[in-house]
Amino acid sequence: MTPYANFGAPNHRTGETLRPFYKNLCFVSVLIAFIVGLMLGIFLPFVYSKNASNSTDIVTIINDTSEIRTVFLSNSFSAKNRSDINKYPTVSFVENLKAGEEANYGKLIQNGIYWGEDVETSLPEGYREKKHTIWRDYVNKAVAVKLENGCGRMQNRMVIFQDGLKGCVRYRQNTDQIQGELFSFYLAQILKLPNLAPSTVSIVDLKSPLWSNLRNEIAAAQWNSNRAIVLTQYISNLGAASIPDVFRPIERHLNKFDVLNMTKNEIIEKEDLTKTLTELAQWSDLIIFDYLTANLDRIVNNLYNYQWNANIMDAPAHNLAKKSDSDLLLFLDNESGLLHGYRLLKKYEVYHSVLLENLCIFRKKTADIIKDLKTKRNIGKLLRDTFEQQNSEIVKDILPTLPDKSVKVLNERIERVYQQIVKCESIYANDNST
Repeated sequence: MTPYANFGAPNHRTGETLRPFYKNLCFVSVLIAFIVGLMLGIFLPFVYSKNASNSTDIVTIINDTSEIRTVFLSNSFSAKNRSDINKYPTVSFVENLKAGEEANYGKLIQNGIYWGEDVETSLPEGYREKKHTIWRDYVNKAVAVKLENGCGRMQNRMVIFQDGLKGCVRYRQNTDQIQGELFSFYLAQILKLPNLAPSTVSIVDLKSPLWSNLRNEIAAAQWNSNRAIVLTQYISNLGAASIPDVFRPIERHLNKFDVLNMTKNEIIEKEDLTKTLTELAQWSDLIIFDYLTANLDRIVNNLYNYQWNANIMDAPAHNLAKKSDSDLLLFLDNESGLLHGYRLLKKYEVYHSVLLENLCIFRKKTADIIKDLKTKRNIGKLLRDTFEQQNSEIVKDILPTLPDKSVKVLNERIERVYQQIVKCESIYANDNST
């Protein structure tokens, strides 16, 4: 038997020494084994990471901006004609109106993208300029007699006035949160949205009639003197408000065909249909308002947390309430708007835009104001003029106006809403085909 322990040893059978060829063969074998092992070490982790990136793990998907729109709201408005739109399996359309139904549909939707007369006349009155003026005048003369816990988190308090009326005080250490609350309120006034409770600014001054009776309560609340607060009228009879089905991931969109399908649903009573559409009309305003302000504390809160809790879309919307006696949606807690929310756009913009991109029915009054603001680019002047006109010199000395960089971002977002309206007009505006 030929010994293989030592390739340089003599062959006991032949007496010859093994040739150098076997030495080279050994070296080549070792080198090949090393290269193969190295390649496996590099290639296998690459394959694994590729497979992992293609997994359906919701956390992985959420971290990819290009995929997040698919998770929440697949954009069904990129199609330019009816045949393209019908390619989307999540969209179910009713094509033909029966005799007499066209007139009724026309009262629900105007020109294919605006809420019609029946919906507009059913909207709750809400809080308009006259009520805001009454509240400002009241607070300027009011005397507070009690301060107690309530009206939300942290250092917020409920204030009770001498005549028994109540208000909610928003106190924050960060001035920009007070600015965000106030200027979001002013923006809603400019947009003529009736969904924000009357609010005004006051300064914590123990010498003023408003606060002089509350020294002990203010000390217990750890409020500092000469700080700006937002004082909002207390609204009773509020209940939770849920995200409508059409804005949840299963449905994904709201356009004129969705409304038409609702009219065809024999299960829905006419009264319930009107109520549903009235709420959706308010949601169309809410989506625009929250996009413009980049509000983090409402629907974006639900969308962001969806990656960890798929059931959160079934939970009540954060900082949104409904008045039980009028079905008015109340847009609460807007302190992240216009400043703090703008600083975090890089992280949250995909959540802000996902609802806007799939909304194609608007209140015409709101759309007309957006178009006017886009053309004139005067939103900064309007907001600052409102601040100047509605506040005392003391308030203006303590609370800064809206900074230029926020005005710049707001103009960009007005432009984006305008583009969405124009896009919807190009797709859904009536062309005598429905």
